[in-house]
Order: sequence, then structure tokens, then C-alpha cells
Amino acid sequence: MALWLVTGAGRGLGRAFAEAALERGDRVVATIRQDGVLDDLVKQYGDQVVPRQLDVASAAEVSRVVAEIVETVGTPDVVVNNAGYGLVGAIEELSEEEIRAQFDVNLFGAIWVTQAVLPHLRARGSGRVVQVSSVGAVGHLPLFGAYNATKWALEGLSSALAAEVAPFGIGVHLLQLGGFATDWAGSSMRFTMANPAYDGTREGILGMPGYPTPDLVAAAEPSTDESPAVAAQALLAFLDEPEPPLRKIIGNGAHDMVRMALEFRRDDYLRDPAFSWPAGS
Repeated sequence: MALWLVTGAGRGLGRAFAEAALERGDRVVATIRQDGVLDDLVKQYGDQVVPRQLDVASAAEVSRVVAEIVETVGTPDVVVNNAGYGLVGAIEELSEEEIRAQFDVNLFGAIWVTQAVLPHLRARGSGRVVQVSSVGAVGHLPLFGAYNATKWALEGLSSALAAEVAPFGIGVHLLQLGGFATDWAGSSMRFTMANPAYDGTREGILGMPGYPTPDLVAAAEPSTDESPAVAAQALLAFLDEPEPPLRKIIGNGAHDMVRMALEFRRDDYLRDPAFSWPAGS
């Protein structure tokens, strides 16, 4: 029985990751922001699931909670840094508070959790750290610049981390996810104040000149993307591989998005006559 630590497990992908591990017979420490959201899982799985309240943006709180988990539950075998949210806004529109909050959760939250668990994983000589990234960490989309930036940063940091901790028997993996039917584009999405200068960009990306109001978000049609359970099963299969690579692309169309983004970057480099690319690549 493996022990998992999953952040942002109250809903969406985090909950799907937790449920998949529980169904397989593993034990899960599931961190949440709102008390009671996992009561149904506790009722179904008993002490196999261990809810813990945690704000990943607070390094001090992360350190305290992880220390308590290790002392009372055990050292996790698999750590899934899933907590995060989407922020929509042109770079010029975003306030300092909005940008810092986006980085505090999406990037620094993953850093604080990783730093807190690493001494325990090193002492044991094993463990997996799974960073939930996005196809947006390879490419970009107008109005999602701050979100893209957090995931690009997470990719660079985790690539270095993987090389640093491999000698200790610790694996680091990045999940580059496509779209899944979660509330990431609903209640987990935050919108900035609209600047009319970007009405045309919003029309092209969002289909409206302004940002949607809360009532429009609530009334949106259900997502036709894949169920998050698909991503969870893909993660289980990935971790069961003898030597899983650093990156795993998951989701309908996600491979095409990554391929297009990499081709765009390659073609951009090729505009420099001093840069060459092997023929046929």
C-alpha cells in the first residue's frame, strides 16, 4: 500500500487523483482549503483517506503540515502538487496582487511542498514528486500569460530538480495536461478587470469583448472535455512504468498542442540564419 500526498484534492483533478489511488487500495493524505469537502470519501474509505487543511501559498503552513503528516501518518511515497487555478487577463491588465497570487499558488505552492517533503524522501532513499503542469507550459495563449508563466517556471524548476534528486532515488515527473472536465474554467478561474484596448483579443479567444461575469460562468454549458478520471488512470499507469520519463502528456489533443507549440518555437529559431536544424527533423 503506497502513501500519497495530493494537494488541492477537494475537487477536479486533485480529487480524481485521490480517488484513483484509494480505489487501488493506497492511502491518501488529501489537502483541502475548505473543511468537509471530502466527507463522502472519508465515509467510503475510512482512515484510508486522511484530509488535511492546507494553504500551499504559505511556506510556514506547508512546513508545519508536512511535518505533522510525516510524524502521524508517514512519509509519502507519491507527492502530487496539484493545487492551482487559472487567471485570465492581458499582461497589461493584471494587477501586482493578481500576478503575485497566481505565482504564490501555482508555482511557490509546489516549491514549498516539494522542499518540505524532500528531506524525508532523501532519508528513505525513494519517492516520486509529480508536478501537475499543462500543455500551456510548452506553448502560450493570449490572456493566459500569467498562468503560462507559472507553468513554464514550474517546468524549468522541476527539470533541474529531477537531476538534483535522482542520485537519492527520487523521481520527479511533470504532467502536461490538456483540457479536462473540471471547474478549472469555472469557479476555479479568475478574471481581471477588462481594458477596452483588448476587446478584440477577448473576442477572438473568449468569444466576447469583455470577461464573463460570475453568473455567466455559472450558466456555462458543461465541459465536453474528458473526465478527470481519465487523467488519474493515466497517472497510475505512468507511475507503474519501470522508468517513467520526466514528462507525460495526457489528454485528448494534448499531444497535438505540444507538437504545434514545439514546431512554432523551432520555426522561430530558424528565422536566425546562424541557427540550424537537422534535415528531416
